[in-house]
Amino acid sequence: MNDQNIPPITEDDIANYLANTPDFFERHASLLAAVQLTSPHGNRAVSLQERQAEMLREKIRGLELKAADMIRHGNDNSVIADKLQRWTRALLLTREARALPAVVAHEVETQFLVPQVAIKVWGVAPEFLGEAFAQGASDDVQAFASSLVQPYCGANPGLEASQWLGDPVAAASLALIPLRAGLAPEAFGLLVLASPDEKRFGPDMGTEFLERIGELSSAALSRLRPVVPAATA
Repeated sequence: MNDQNIPPITEDDIANYLANTPDFFERHASLLAAVQLTSPHGNRAVSLQERQAEMLREKIRGLELKAADMIRHGNDNSVIADKLQRWTRALLLTREARALPAVVAHEVETQFLVPQVAIKVWGVAPEFLGEAFAQGASDDVQAFASSLVQPYCGANPGLEASQWLGDPVAAASLALIPLRAGLAPEAFGLLVLASPDEKRFGPDMGTEFLERIGELSSAALSRLRPVVPAATA
């Protein structure tokens, strides 16, 4: 038989043999003490048992960090849920419909620490046409709000809606939240959140929470819209 035709033994062959022969080290127990590995924490050599212990400690540290992150995120979510509950409660306790836009803006500003908040609502019932929140939204802004399928988050390129803020120059980043009645494609209002921090409302941020704010605000502010008579048979 020609030994040259026998393929050389590879590291995978050795690994597979050891994995499939669990009693190997029982028959050769002295090897466990003799095997020396390089420590990841320096150039010193360590025994196989010590290397395994180091790997276990590293794995435990990784799990501890993941657990800490889960706890931190859980606490953050709990804090946000509490703030959202307080904000929603303030809306429910508002008896006068005409006071709702100011309550929406004020509670977003105070509960979620947003430096500047503004709101405009259009298509309101006749008794609300003289209110400040029902004035100042041009046809272009109304069309822009209706075009938003989700909140806009990003820099302030001088959008008209930013002029509703008390200090438009200080608005480095914006979140524009369209207000809609149910699934209607047309918006009937726009909620503007602004911050001097250009990263506060970045284009890569998630919008799910802002969408919930928009849905709750829309539901509350629907009281400002004209009542549609029920169809008769």
